[in-house]
Amino acid sequence: MVVGDFPIETDTLVIGSGPGGYVAAIRAAQTGQKVTIVEKEYIGGVCLNVGCIPSKALISVGHRFEEAQHSDAMGVVAKEVSLNFEKAQEFKNGVVKKLTGGVESLLKGNKVEIVRGEAYFVDDNSIRVITENAAQTYKFKNAIIATGSRPVEIPTFKFSKRVINSTGALNLQEVPGKLVVIGGGYIGTELGTAYANMGSDVTILEGAPDILAGFEKQMTAIVKKGLKKKGVEVITKASAKGVEESENGVTVSYEANGEEKTIEADYVLVTVGRRPNTDEMGLEELGLKMSERGLIEVDKQCRTSISNIYAIGDVVAGLQLAHKASYEGKVAAEAIAGEKSVVDYLAIPAVCFTDPELASVGLTEEQAKTEGFEFTAAKFPFGANGRALSLNAPDGFVKLVSRKSDGLLLGAHIVGAGASDMIAELGLAIEAGMTVEDIAMTIHAHPTLAEITMEAAEVALGTPIHIIK
Repeated sequence: MVVGDFPIETDTLVIGSGPGGYVAAIRAAQTGQKVTIVEKEYIGGVCLNVGCIPSKALISVGHRFEEAQHSDAMGVVAKEVSLNFEKAQEFKNGVVKKLTGGVESLLKGNKVEIVRGEAYFVDDNSIRVITENAAQTYKFKNAIIATGSRPVEIPTFKFSKRVINSTGALNLQEVPGKLVVIGGGYIGTELGTAYANMGSDVTILEGAPDILAGFEKQMTAIVKKGLKKKGVEVITKASAKGVEESENGVTVSYEANGEEKTIEADYVLVTVGRRPNTDEMGLEELGLKMSERGLIEVDKQCRTSISNIYAIGDVVAGLQLAHKASYEGKVAAEAIAGEKSVVDYLAIPAVCFTDPELASVGLTEEQAKTEGFEFTAAKFPFGANGRALSLNAPDGFVKLVSRKSDGLLLGAHIVGAGASDMIAELGLAIEAGMTVEDIAMTIHAHPTLAEITMEAAEVALGTPIHIIK
């Protein structure tokens, strides 16, 4: 300990202020704990600053621009539509600033002490917070690690001016004429779609046999159809080999179908996954149990192998989702307070903001089969719904997977306009142990997209009204 470094004591110390950390800190404060949160970069973490929120802002810009150009069928003909990308970035930055400022106010309003700096564990009851000019020791009764993740860098694609990660893609100063995306998962497909809507010529290279591996093929087929319509080329079973960078662009080499090929572009966006931020924190010296991938092992209360240290979000196993991190943050904070909270991922939704959107919750057909359920899979198309047609958004469907014996809802899958909002009703239904009959008997307002959910439930019961059985 440096001279003059008198330890500051706190009840619960949270490392990281992303959607896991700040929620954990607030919930801990609500239970009466004295809470300190440490953040080395920016309040709100990746999600609010360079992830979920700014990407959705640019996706919205892309939708507006694309709709302005292609609404002739609805009688809206716009001439000489232009995109002021500088203003679009200002809009995105304004949204981010409003939300991050809001989070800081919430932390302060709940009397959470905010400390800037990098945290390093000294032992299982203290950390050092290091800044450029100083170091301060904090002693805690309990700690929550919520340090998130960062983009994986491919050795042959080192990040640079023209080889960018998702953060770089969100902060470009111009819309690329040509963009190559390596990785057809959530991030690559979302950002590829956004830039395609804004006028980029986009190519997606994916090593697996299909893009968006977490979703059913029936769903991704509709997204791929939409990508093709936008002129996006999707090349699967493709292995990215290397890149040559010049002042004005890149040449990407890849292998597909046994052939080596190259593509020239303005930028190459690398989105091949994220790695947990668990290094350079002193966790190894602490003796915390971790996996080979650097994930921290936790129990049902998010408690690590050291009983007073907890971990949540991208640093533990499971889907790397902001709402999962927030949920785990509440569980950890409540566990520290002595409550009996435990994690239950039965109804955790997954959403992808492609065009159209994808959303899933609960079991897929394949998972239901693997778990030994006798089930019914019932679908209702967007094209048979009045609201979807009036929005000129007929592509997609709602599929409900239910137990054959009693109609218990096991899973739900949506591809179509507004899927990200529609999935909440079905998550609630699974969480509450509802059946397809419960959903079918719930009166849904007309005309709405939500009616498609009710109609899918009627299909499951064998009594559909608006499609022929």
